Amino acid sequence: MSRPEPPSEPGRGPFDEGAARTAPRYGHGYGRYMGLLGVLLIVLLALNTALSKHNGARGIEPGRRLPPFAVPLATGGLNGDANVATRANEGAAGRRPACAVRGPQILNVCQLYDAGPVVLALFVDAGSCADILGDMQAIAPSFPGVRFAGVALGGDRTALRRLLRTRGLTIPVGIDRDGALATLYGDASCPQVTLAYPGGVVQSRALLTRPPVSTLRARVSELVAAARARGWRPARG
Repeated sequence: MSRPEPPSEPGRGPFDEGAARTAPRYGHGYGRYMGLLGVLLIVLLALNTALSKHNGARGIEPGRRLPPFAVPLATGGLNGDANVATRANEGAAGRRPACAVRGPQILNVCQLYDAGPVVLALFVDAGSCADILGDMQAIAPSFPGVRFAGVALGGDRTALRRLLRTRGLTIPVGIDRDGALATLYGDASCPQVTLAYPGGVVQSRALLTRPPVSTLRARVSELVAAARARGWRPARG
Protein backbone atom coordinates (compact mmCIF):
# COMPACT_ATOMS: atom_id res chain seq x y z
CA MET A 1 0.00 0.00 0.00
CA SER A 2 1.57 3.27 -1.11
CA ARG A 3 1.85 6.23 1.21
CA PRO A 4 -0.25 9.28 0.35
CA GLU A 5 1.60 12.00 -1.49
CA PRO A 6 1.81 15.37 0.31
CA PRO A 7 -0.71 17.06 -2.04
CA SER A 8 -3.28 14.41 -1.00
CA GLU A 9 -3.32 15.60 2.57
CA PRO A 10 -6.09 17.75 3.97
CA GLY A 11 -6.55 21.27 3.15
CA ARG A 12 -5.07 24.64 3.24
CA GLY A 13 -2.09 26.35 4.85
CA PRO A 14 0.41 23.72 6.03
CA PHE A 15 -1.05 21.20 3.59
CA ASP A 16 -0.04 23.16 0.50
CA GLU A 17 2.57 21.81 -1.88
CA GLY A 18 5.84 20.97 -0.17
CA ALA A 19 4.42 21.10 3.35
CA ALA A 20 5.92 19.07 6.14
CA ARG A 21 4.17 15.78 6.87
CA THR A 22 4.27 16.09 10.64
CA ALA A 23 2.57 18.57 12.90
CA PRO A 24 4.95 21.33 14.02
CA ARG A 25 5.59 22.01 17.69
CA TYR A 26 3.88 25.13 18.96
CA GLY A 27 4.55 27.14 22.08
CA HIS A 28 2.20 27.58 25.02
CA GLY A 29 0.72 30.68 23.40
CA TYR A 30 -0.62 28.59 20.52
CA GLY A 31 -2.29 26.18 22.93
CA ARG A 32 -3.97 29.07 24.73
CA TYR A 33 -5.10 30.46 21.39
CA MET A 34 -6.68 27.15 20.33
CA GLY A 35 -8.31 26.84 23.74
CA LEU A 36 -9.84 30.28 23.33
CA LEU A 37 -11.01 29.29 19.86
CA GLY A 38 -12.76 26.28 21.39
CA VAL A 39 -14.50 28.48 23.97
CA LEU A 40 -15.53 30.89 21.21
CA LEU A 41 -16.98 28.03 19.20
CA ILE A 42 -19.01 26.89 22.22
CA VAL A 43 -20.42 30.41 22.58
CA LEU A 44 -21.21 30.60 18.86
CA LEU A 45 -22.88 27.19 18.93
CA ALA A 46 -24.96 28.25 21.93
CA LEU A 47 -26.07 31.36 20.06
CA ASN A 48 -26.72 29.30 16.95
CA THR A 49 -28.82 26.85 18.95
CA ALA A 50 -30.96 29.70 20.26
CA LEU A 51 -31.36 31.09 16.75
CA SER A 52 -32.07 27.62 15.37
CA LYS A 53 -35.14 27.32 17.58
CA HIS A 54 -36.42 30.42 15.83
CA ASN A 55 -35.47 29.69 12.22
CA GLY A 56 -35.81 25.89 12.24
CA ALA A 57 -32.18 25.02 11.45
CA ARG A 58 -31.58 21.32 12.00
CA GLY A 59 -28.29 20.43 10.32
CA ILE A 60 -28.25 18.73 6.91
CA GLU A 61 -31.73 18.05 5.55
CA PRO A 62 -32.69 14.38 5.05
CA GLY A 63 -32.26 13.36 1.42
CA ARG A 64 -29.26 15.63 0.86
CA ARG A 65 -25.73 14.30 0.55
CA LEU A 66 -23.14 14.95 3.25
CA PRO A 67 -20.80 17.76 2.17
CA PRO A 68 -17.36 16.29 1.47
CA PHE A 69 -14.47 16.95 3.82
CA ALA A 70 -11.09 15.60 4.82
CA VAL A 71 -9.44 16.52 8.12
CA PRO A 72 -6.38 15.27 10.02
CA LEU A 73 -6.99 12.53 12.56
CA ALA A 74 -6.50 13.93 16.05
CA THR A 75 -4.15 11.09 16.96
CA GLY A 76 -2.03 11.41 13.82
CA GLY A 77 0.90 13.61 12.91
CA LEU A 78 -0.61 15.62 10.06
CA ASN A 79 -1.53 19.25 10.52
CA GLY A 80 -3.78 21.53 8.49
CA ASP A 81 -7.20 23.02 7.98
CA ALA A 82 -10.15 21.04 6.64
CA ASN A 83 -10.24 20.34 2.92
CA VAL A 84 -13.84 20.96 1.84
CA ALA A 85 -13.28 21.30 -1.92
CA THR A 86 -15.82 19.74 -4.27
CA ARG A 87 -13.54 20.11 -7.30
CA ALA A 88 -9.89 20.73 -8.09
CA ASN A 89 -8.22 24.09 -7.43
CA GLU A 90 -11.06 25.52 -5.38
CA GLY A 91 -8.95 28.14 -3.66
CA ALA A 92 -9.03 28.20 0.14
CA ALA A 93 -11.34 25.15 0.20
CA GLY A 94 -8.55 22.94 -1.14
CA ARG A 95 -6.40 22.19 -4.18
CA ARG A 96 -7.81 18.69 -4.62
CA PRO A 97 -11.41 17.48 -4.22
CA ALA A 98 -11.89 16.50 -0.59
CA CYS A 99 -13.16 13.03 -1.52
CA ALA A 100 -9.78 12.28 -3.13
CA VAL A 101 -7.78 13.29 -0.05
CA ARG A 102 -7.17 10.00 1.75
CA GLY A 103 -4.53 8.36 3.88
CA PRO A 104 -3.92 6.52 7.16
CA GLN A 105 -3.82 9.78 9.15
CA ILE A 106 -6.84 11.38 7.49
CA LEU A 107 -10.55 11.27 8.34
CA ASN A 108 -12.45 11.49 5.05
CA VAL A 109 -16.24 11.47 5.18
CA CYS A 110 -16.46 10.12 1.61
CA GLN A 111 -14.29 7.17 2.61
CA LEU A 112 -16.61 6.56 5.56
CA TYR A 113 -19.83 6.50 3.57
CA ASP A 114 -18.27 4.51 0.73
CA ALA A 115 -17.92 1.69 3.27
CA GLY A 116 -21.34 1.74 4.96
CA PRO A 117 -23.85 3.80 6.95
CA VAL A 118 -22.31 6.72 8.83
CA VAL A 119 -22.93 8.16 12.30
CA LEU A 120 -20.97 11.41 12.51
CA ALA A 121 -20.72 13.64 15.58
CA LEU A 122 -19.50 17.22 15.44
CA PHE A 123 -18.44 18.48 18.85
CA VAL A 124 -16.26 20.91 20.76
CA ASP A 125 -13.69 19.25 23.03
CA ALA A 126 -14.71 21.27 26.08
CA GLY A 127 -17.50 20.84 28.59
CA SER A 128 -19.70 17.79 28.10
CA CYS A 129 -19.91 17.91 24.30
CA ALA A 130 -17.33 15.16 23.84
CA ASP A 131 -19.33 12.71 26.00
CA ILE A 132 -21.16 11.67 22.83
CA LEU A 133 -18.00 9.87 21.68
CA GLY A 134 -18.19 7.42 24.58
CA ASP A 135 -21.86 6.77 23.83
CA MET A 136 -21.08 6.06 20.18
CA GLN A 137 -18.20 3.76 21.05
CA ALA A 138 -20.36 1.88 23.56
CA ILE A 139 -23.03 0.98 21.00
CA ALA A 140 -20.74 0.51 17.97
CA PRO A 141 -20.18 -3.26 18.52
CA SER A 142 -23.95 -3.77 18.16
CA PHE A 143 -23.87 -2.33 14.63
CA PRO A 144 -21.26 -4.09 12.47
CA GLY A 145 -20.57 -2.24 9.25
CA VAL A 146 -21.73 1.14 10.56
CA ARG A 147 -19.01 3.81 10.52
CA PHE A 148 -18.95 5.84 13.73
CA ALA A 149 -16.71 8.93 13.76
CA GLY A 150 -16.35 12.37 15.32
CA VAL A 151 -14.84 15.71 14.41
CA ALA A 152 -13.71 18.27 16.96
CA LEU A 153 -14.43 21.85 15.90
CA GLY A 154 -11.37 23.89 16.80
CA GLY A 155 -9.84 23.40 20.22
CA ASP A 156 -6.45 22.30 21.47
CA ARG A 157 -5.16 19.16 19.78
CA THR A 158 -3.03 18.16 22.75
CA ALA A 159 -6.04 18.37 25.05
CA LEU A 160 -8.13 16.42 22.56
CA ARG A 161 -5.55 13.65 22.37
CA ARG A 162 -5.45 13.53 26.16
CA LEU A 163 -9.24 13.24 26.28
CA LEU A 164 -9.25 10.38 23.77
CA ARG A 165 -6.48 8.59 25.65
CA THR A 166 -7.90 8.95 29.16
CA ARG A 167 -11.36 7.82 28.07
CA GLY A 168 -10.04 4.92 26.02
CA LEU A 169 -11.76 6.16 22.86
CA THR A 170 -10.80 4.33 19.69
CA ILE A 171 -13.41 5.46 17.16
CA PRO A 172 -11.81 7.74 14.55
CA VAL A 173 -11.84 11.41 15.56
CA GLY A 174 -10.66 14.21 13.29
CA ILE A 175 -9.86 17.80 14.12
CA ASP A 176 -11.21 20.77 12.17
CA ARG A 177 -8.97 23.42 13.62
CA ASP A 178 -10.70 26.44 12.07
CA GLY A 179 -14.27 25.16 12.54
CA ALA A 180 -15.17 25.18 8.84
CA LEU A 181 -17.53 22.22 9.22
CA ALA A 182 -19.76 24.09 11.68
CA THR A 183 -21.09 26.20 8.82
CA LEU A 184 -20.86 23.51 6.15
CA TYR A 185 -22.94 21.09 8.23
CA GLY A 186 -25.39 23.68 9.58
CA ASP A 187 -24.23 22.87 13.09
CA ALA A 188 -27.02 23.96 15.40
CA SER A 189 -25.95 22.31 18.66
CA CYS A 190 -23.09 20.72 20.55
CA PRO A 191 -22.81 17.88 19.87
CA GLN A 192 -24.68 17.36 16.62
CA VAL A 193 -25.02 13.80 15.29
CA THR A 194 -25.76 13.17 11.61
CA LEU A 195 -26.88 9.77 10.29
CA ALA A 196 -26.40 8.90 6.63
CA TYR A 197 -26.91 5.96 4.29
CA PRO A 198 -24.07 4.27 2.42
CA GLY A 199 -23.28 6.74 -0.34
CA GLY A 200 -23.65 9.73 1.97
CA VAL A 201 -27.33 10.68 1.66
CA VAL A 202 -28.66 11.87 5.02
CA GLN A 203 -31.24 9.41 6.38
CA SER A 204 -32.98 11.49 9.04
CA ARG A 205 -32.81 14.75 10.93
CA ALA A 206 -29.70 15.27 13.02
CA LEU A 207 -29.70 14.54 16.72
CA LEU A 208 -29.27 17.90 18.44
CA THR A 209 -27.42 17.95 21.75
CA ARG A 210 -26.45 14.69 23.47
CA PRO A 211 -29.35 12.22 23.39
CA PRO A 212 -29.89 9.40 25.90
CA VAL A 213 -27.95 6.31 24.85
CA SER A 214 -31.26 4.50 24.31
CA THR A 215 -32.31 7.18 21.81
CA LEU A 216 -28.98 7.04 20.02
CA ARG A 217 -29.22 3.25 19.79
CA ALA A 218 -32.79 3.46 18.47
CA ARG A 219 -31.85 6.00 15.80
CA VAL A 220 -28.89 3.93 14.62
CA SER A 221 -31.15 0.86 14.51
CA GLU A 222 -33.53 2.83 12.29
CA LEU A 223 -30.61 3.85 10.06
CA VAL A 224 -29.47 0.24 9.68
CA ALA A 225 -33.00 -0.99 8.93
CA ALA A 226 -33.48 1.74 6.31
CA ALA A 227 -30.08 1.00 4.76
CA ARG A 228 -30.93 -2.70 4.56
CA ALA A 229 -34.22 -1.83 2.86
CA ARG A 230 -32.15 -0.03 0.22
CA GLY A 231 -30.02 -3.12 -0.36
CA TRP A 232 -27.06 -2.56 1.96
CA ARG A 233 -25.57 -5.50 3.84
CA PRO A 234 -22.59 -5.39 6.23
CA ALA A 235 -19.49 -7.09 4.89
CA ARG A 236 -18.83 -10.53 6.27
CA GLY A 237 -15.58 -10.81 8.12
